[in-house]
Order: sequence, then C-alpha cells, then structure tokens
Amino acid sequence: MSLVVNHNMMASNVANNLNNHYSRLATSTQRLSTGMRINSAADDAAGLAIRELMRADIASLQQGARNANDAISMIQTADGALGIIDEKLIRMKELAEQAATGTYDSTQRLMIESEYQQMASEITRIANATDFNGIHLLNGNLSGDKHDGTGAIPSGKLKVHFGSGNESAEDYYYIQIGCCTASALGVGNAAPKDKAGYCISTQNAAQAALVALNDAIVSKDKIRAHLGAMQNRLENTITNLTTQAENLQASESRISDVDVSTEMTQFVRNQILTQSAVAMLSQANSLPQMAMQLIGG
Repeated sequence: MSLVVNHNMMASNVANNLNNHYSRLATSTQRLSTGMRINSAADDAAGLAIRELMRADIASLQQGARNANDAISMIQTADGALGIIDEKLIRMKELAEQAATGTYDSTQRLMIESEYQQMASEITRIANATDFNGIHLLNGNLSGDKHDGTGAIPSGKLKVHFGSGNESAEDYYYIQIGCCTASALGVGNAAPKDKAGYCISTQNAAQAALVALNDAIVSKDKIRAHLGAMQNRLENTITNLTTQAENLQASESRISDVDVSTEMTQFVRNQILTQSAVAMLSQANSLPQMAMQLIGG
C-alpha cells in the first residue's frame, strides 16, 4: 500500500471494521439488557413470526384456563343452591309423611300443608334468585338444547370456550342446567293441580305426594350429578390447558430468549475488537504524518 495523503485507505479499512464491531457490540448489549435474542424482525424474521403466533396461543390458553375456572365457580354456585333445595325437598317429604298418617285432624293437617307450600315457594325463590355474574342458573334459562350466541346476550345452554381455536371437539363444550323451580319439579301449588305433589291437605294427597317428592329428588340429583361430572371435566381441562401453555412457553423461550452465557462471550469478544479497532484507527490516522516528514525532509 502506497504512502499517500489524500486517501488514507488503512484508516478507512480500520474505521469500517470498527463500525462492524461496534454494531455487533450494540446488538449484544441490546440482547443482554432485554434478555431477548429477537428484539426486532431484522434479528430473525421467521423466528419473530413463530414467536408471535406462540405468544397469541399462550395468552389464549391462559385465558381459556381462567374461563374454565369461572365455569367451575358457576357450577359450584348452582350446586350450592341445589344443596339448599335438596334440604327443602327432604323437609317436604318429611311433612308429606307426617300428613299421610291418620292421627292428625284436618286443622293440624292444614298447618302441615302451610309449611309444605312455604317450602315449595322457597324452592322457587332460590331457583329464580340463584345467579352467577348476572346469569340465572336454575330458572330454566340454561336448559335449552340449542345455543344461540348471535345476540348480545346468548341464550340456551351455556358455552364454555377454553381453546385457542373454534373447533367443537377441541375448544369448547356446553353446560346445560335444568329448571329447578317447584313447578318444574312437580311439587307445591305452583305445579298443575293434577300433579301428585300439588298439596298434602288430605291423607290421600299426602300419600301421593311421597312418590312425587321422590321423583323430584331424583330429578334434582340428576342435575347435581351432571354438574359434578362437568366440574370434574373442567378441572381436567384446566390441567391440560396449563400443561399446553407451559410447553408452548418453553418453546417460545427457546426461540426468543437470549442465551446469556453465549451472548456474554460474544459481548466480550466484540468489546475487545472494538477497543482494538479504536486503537488501530488512532495509529492509522497518524500515517499521513509520515508522508509530511518525507516532504519536510
């Protein structure tokens, strides 16, 4: 290389190397400070696309687990109310048993009838008043066979959505809860008069009510059993969703997180090369002065 004044090619070459080393040093600094290997699409375009899709699925799965937990809370609310209704039905059967015997006169039997009807009214009140987040659970609103989610307020059976897609076999299922009012259970004077559980004001009516009450208890128990099975299913769903989200998180980490030990090695290397380039640039910039010495000489 000739000794020239106008173009210091040695300094230009060193400056170019310095820019490259400094750029890589800046990249290492950014990765170490953020903990991320991919901080922009320029770092890894394909990796960025895969990572963002994974992040979307992870967020969806985590929300799906919360959705399933909310559904469990709803089921527990309904089951708790059904437990109270169970107590009322048992008391009503006890009263019917009492009224079915012939040792009471009409006045006493009417007193028993009064409590019987009060228990039936309380069952209806509980069924109509039990709600979760404004959704009535036991009044028949969730007993429909079809779900319609086209309106602002969905109707029919309740859809629990937990998956990241919209496949019926994978991402959601339905919770259906039958009506549990006294009328639906066929007991009390809210039921049709031809129903056996309508009243216990006579001995014959009380004896017939025993069968009706037994049927009502079985109907209520079927609803509770269905809800219990759904709760167990949801708990298993949550376990699966949590496992999926955890594994996706691990995959996303391998794509986007920086390996600190490896990156720190690169950082130190680039730091040394940058410092070396700065020192050599200082030396290269002094070379034209050698030409001036020749001219002066």
